Amino acid sequence: MVGIGFRKDFAAALLDEGTLRPDFIEVAPENWIGIGGYWKKLFHRALERYPLFTHGLSLSIGSPDDLDLAFLKRVKNFLRETNAQLYSEHLSYSRCDNAHLYDLLPIPFTMDAVRHVSRRIRTVQDFLERKIAMEIVSYYTPVAPEMTEADFINAILEESDCELLLDVNNIYVNSFNHQYNAITFIDQLPMKRVRYIHMAGHEQVADDLIIDTHGEPIIDPVYDLFAYAIKKLNRDVPVLLERDFNIPELEEMQQEIERLQAIKTSSLKKVPYVVT
Repeated sequence: MVGIGFRKDFAAALLDEGTLRPDFIEVAPENWIGIGGYWKKLFHRALERYPLFTHGLSLSIGSPDDLDLAFLKRVKNFLRETNAQLYSEHLSYSRCDNAHLYDLLPIPFTMDAVRHVSRRIRTVQDFLERKIAMEIVSYYTPVAPEMTEADFINAILEESDCELLLDVNNIYVNSFNHQYNAITFIDQLPMKRVRYIHMAGHEQVADDLIIDTHGEPIIDPVYDLFAYAIKKLNRDVPVLLERDFNIPELEEMQQEIERLQAIKTSSLKKVPYVVT
């Protein structure tokens, strides 16, 4: 399965034109909870046609603030009402002192943070009555690290018993910016916990800096890393093509969907992927 984010930029075209043919759609619950009118009708049309995966923006799992249980109750109702297949979120924080920061900031790679985040993830999973998948996020500077990124992620996955959202582009971006080997990093992850994969583009803004934008086509090295991850997984996992802005023609996104599916098929069969 390869899906696409359900965005208002092309929602009507997705439903009416048939150019873009994903296997599922993804939304951020915050953007659709309580929506009405034209967009509610369009969203419900989409739900009649496509399975729904969700990827939240506001959980702020690393925040020092208390979890927002009123917000989680709305999310739980939304997941139930839409028959969402998965709820995923970011291993980051975006709220402090009850102020929303409108960015996904890195969590310090420390054991104190591992315990804090894992406890909050377990609380969220108990409240939602389902496991959630946490995404490895892109970051541009580590914050007082006491352990490696891989050890930090693995410790949280183990202690919280949550699932993993493997964002292949984020791993590529981080490996470039922080000068480590992306394949070695993937080899250190517990692939049995991978429940979901994100694929996206980025922008290189300097010789030593890449920004994770979701606004450009996926580049060949990220496709290659994706093929490696699929072979390592050795099982079929839903994959999302992320495109948040700078939306191209739908034909171009459909070509990316088809390339991702072709790589999945060839990697699972363990045969070389050949671009035609």
